[in-house]
Amino acid sequence: MKFEVYCDEAYPDLFTSKKPNAHYLMIGSLWLPSELRLELKDKIKGIRAEHNAWGEIKWSKISASKLPFYLELIDLFASYGTDMRFRCIAVEREDVNLEFHNQDGELGFYKFYYQLLHHWIQDFNEYHIYCDVKKNRDPLRLHTLKKYLGASNIFSTIKNIQSLPSRQLVLIQFCDFLLGAASSRMNNTLRVGSAKETVVQYLEKSLGVEKLIATAKGEQKFNVFKIRLKGGW
Repeated sequence: MKFEVYCDEAYPDLFTSKKPNAHYLMIGSLWLPSELRLELKDKIKGIRAEHNAWGEIKWSKISASKLPFYLELIDLFASYGTDMRFRCIAVEREDVNLEFHNQDGELGFYKFYYQLLHHWIQDFNEYHIYCDVKKNRDPLRLHTLKKYLGASNIFSTIKNIQSLPSRQLVLIQFCDFLLGAASSRMNNTLRVGSAKETVVQYLEKSLGVEKLIATAKGEQKFNVFKIRLKGGW
């Protein structure tokens, strides 16, 4: 089968910032069969028309006036079951030792990108991966990521990894929305009584979980992978 993966990140410069404002770097990915892309885009367009919400879908843009729109996006996500999946990785800043990444925070970032993607790539499938635009010091980062994913998944095909502006791809925007929800719990940024808290609680209820925190490895619908850099169970 052919699959598409849409990726985004939160706090991508956490390792190198002199004034970090979060505990966890978060990288998210939205996975779906390629055959569903056009159907999903049409349904999102219909929801936008219903709520007159034509701006970019973003976690940062959630407000009380747009609350029904974002709640309906959660219903859409839920309606596809495991045909539409989300996975993110949470990397605790204090656990990262840049000595293991040649003192290169950007290199470390893409190593964690690899960990996010590698474990959900299955044999005998073809993958098209789309990332939000990120300015890199090394312009070959995505090329290198593709090479290593291909080398470690020899019975699958990593067809491409492209960097594109999120404003051009509504499914990267959808990933941003879901990642923001997960990050808000992991980084404890939710304000009580806010529209964002309502959205997160609605998503948690939809998923049947108490909180959007680290999940079991085998969780297939909404997987939050908290990587343990210091070892342990």
